[in-house]
Amino acid sequence: MASDGARKQFWKRSNSKLPGSIQHVYGAQHPPFDPLLHGTLLRSTAKMPTTPVKAKRVSTFQEFESNTSDAWDAGEDDDELLAMAAESLNSEVVMETANRVLRNHSQRQGRPTLQEGPGLQQKPRPEAEPPSPPSGDLRLVKSVSESHTSCPAESASDAAPLQRSQSLPHSATITLGGTSDPSTLSSSALSEREASRLDKFKQLLAGPNTDLEELRKLSWSGIPKPVRPMTWKLLSGYLPANVDRRPATLQRKQKEYFAFIEHYYDSRNDEVHQDTYRQIHIDIPRMSPEALILQPKVTEIFERILFIWAIRHPASGYVQGINDLVTPFFVVFICEYIEAEEVDTVDVSGVPAEVLCNIEADTYWCMSKLLDGIQDNYTFAQPGIQMKVKMLEELVSRIDEQVHRHLDQHEVRYLQFAFRWMNNLLMREVPLRCTIRLWDTYQSEPEGFSHFHLYVCAAFLVRWRKEILEEKDFQELLLFLQNLPTAHWDDEDISLLLAEAYRLKFAFADAPNHYKK
Repeated sequence: MASDGARKQFWKRSNSKLPGSIQHVYGAQHPPFDPLLHGTLLRSTAKMPTTPVKAKRVSTFQEFESNTSDAWDAGEDDDELLAMAAESLNSEVVMETANRVLRNHSQRQGRPTLQEGPGLQQKPRPEAEPPSPPSGDLRLVKSVSESHTSCPAESASDAAPLQRSQSLPHSATITLGGTSDPSTLSSSALSEREASRLDKFKQLLAGPNTDLEELRKLSWSGIPKPVRPMTWKLLSGYLPANVDRRPATLQRKQKEYFAFIEHYYDSRNDEVHQDTYRQIHIDIPRMSPEALILQPKVTEIFERILFIWAIRHPASGYVQGINDLVTPFFVVFICEYIEAEEVDTVDVSGVPAEVLCNIEADTYWCMSKLLDGIQDNYTFAQPGIQMKVKMLEELVSRIDEQVHRHLDQHEVRYLQFAFRWMNNLLMREVPLRCTIRLWDTYQSEPEGFSHFHLYVCAAFLVRWRKEILEEKDFQELLLFLQNLPTAHWDDEDISLLLAEAYRLKFAFADAPNHYKK
């Protein structure tokens, strides 16, 4: 009995949280980085060898590049290039293609390419460089997905039709300078290409059993707006590949979500849950875009989704940052029923209540699938984010030592700016239209949200190397990193970012290995 009494007194004295209990909000501030808890992250280990390419080990990037210099033939026509996509991905082809995309864009836009790390500088190879583009705007071909998210004024301001490719790794239709006159690419030809790509998606989705691997390859370079809702539901694992099973699965999952609301939502004002609900209620108006979030119907839907998820996942509960992950799914699914020039101006007032309920259920389940893969980002002390930020620091130190050293010299810690990049998956750094395009690729990549996102963040940081190196003051440097000028970004910027991230994934594939258990 004495031991029982001592045990009771211990639990009265202890203020620590019980494992598995519903945690109230703790994500409002950056969590402390505890060396005792995360000591393994601070261990310095020997640099692991670069992953060999096929059976031949390559010692330098120059040797790797020379071995792959003929991997991409600019003379191929579209049909032959598209046929290549049916084959398994070749890392050599992908990396060479990514390098050329970046070099070509740099020449046309007058911007420097992303800096490679010391020892990995590419030597100039005149024979590999495309000729100077003719006068006029020679850019890469817009994808179908962008035509629904970019500003309509863009097309009016360009004297020549845009050429844009988002073809890594699947639809390899990159037009290199000197191989095609932009004047020959009419708007009708562009429409035909978009229609052809949309038709490929429709054929793939209409089959009795959707080939998910082929769907991922096709989706990597962007998903056309008309088929994006169904494609996201399939890629997230919410709906089955078998077309005959989808209606029953959809009905069952929606009914299950409605049962959760009936069972749990009335408890939001109970003492044990009221802090969680209050924080959700406070955070939603802070989300973006305001035109969407400030609609009462949308606010109520988001509150229900987030509260039900928190109750159903007591190991983490609600953490600030999770609220942002609802928006892309909701916007993509609602756009199936309304016409909106911009995703930021979606108006749900004309959508029937029954349709809104179904969209709410679909959004909940797809968000849950996403969070299942990154839930350690939101458990106590957010160890997943702590580890990813440390991995990012290690990766950037190898990619661009000068940027890494500059941040260190001015005492800017990665946790001070990259925590939000991991916590919100860059949603606070780029416009919503760019987030949706980014998620097309994330859902096409194995562990896209948990692993590939690391390389995207590295490419994102080095993208601003010139501006970073120009800042000589801690406060100004940190302020710049926390407020990057991406308001006018579009699908082209995201495609270039993804191309560079894909190149980094192969060039530095061994970078985070020593963090793996």
